[in-house]
Amino acid sequence: MNIITADQLRTILENEDPIVIDARGGTDALERYNQAHLENAQFVDLETDLSEKAGDPADGGRHPLPWPDDFGRFLGILGISPSSTVVVYDDKKGANAAARFWWMLKAAGHEKVYVVSGGLDAITEAGIDLTQKTASLHALEEYPIKGWQMPLVDADDVALAAADPESMVIDVREHYRYLGESEPIDLVAGHIPGAVNIPYTSNLDGKGEFMPPADLAAKYKEALADKDPRKVIVHCGSGVTACHTLLALAEAGMHGASLYVGSWSEWSRTERPIATGE
Repeated sequence: MNIITADQLRTILENEDPIVIDARGGTDALERYNQAHLENAQFVDLETDLSEKAGDPADGGRHPLPWPDDFGRFLGILGISPSSTVVVYDDKKGANAAARFWWMLKAAGHEKVYVVSGGLDAITEAGIDLTQKTASLHALEEYPIKGWQMPLVDADDVALAAADPESMVIDVREHYRYLGESEPIDLVAGHIPGAVNIPYTSNLDGKGEFMPPADLAAKYKEALADKDPRKVIVHCGSGVTACHTLLALAEAGMHGASLYVGSWSEWSRTERPIATGE
């Protein structure tokens, strides 16, 4: 289990002593956290804590991963050890910084980390109390990480996979961005030739929560058409919402798909080919 409901969160809060992470992105992330968050939830910033920004997004995209050792030191500051139960949520239905933190913690080799389905909205709807108090840190020694333990690929790997009928490159961005009708963030509109579009929002039900594992399994079994999940590469705009689909695949019991962190933000800033339309 990688995803929990707000009701399951309540049970964990009452019966365990989890490390609660409030992960957010954007220039006003801390301001939004200060307005309302779960009691004892520690703030994690997508832009500075979960990314190591390069000078040029053409080299790694808009949200490159930090070095594993740096992330290990950060986890120690948060008080996370290999035996910790960690619960993470965000204010974007779990689709943004929470999914990225889940992937990074799993890639660090951590076992017990859960994303709250529906994020802060679901927590609020469930009537779980929020606060404006800043959580106290109980720092530990550096978390031991021996490199990222989840599959990662670069642009060359993506180009090869997109041309391989046994492989699949999934673009999880909104359909209009995939088509190249407009591009609200990056410099060029379009998609990687050969990539298929399965928007991350299709992992969610009408309430904005993750579909049940059986439904996710049926959805991706059909989409992959018997392809080995280990031959699947997932990307988005900058390696963040791609983690939402990697989380959905894991919840569906389909493991081994790779993350292309640079994603469209890197690919579109190089001399690589670009496609538009279907």
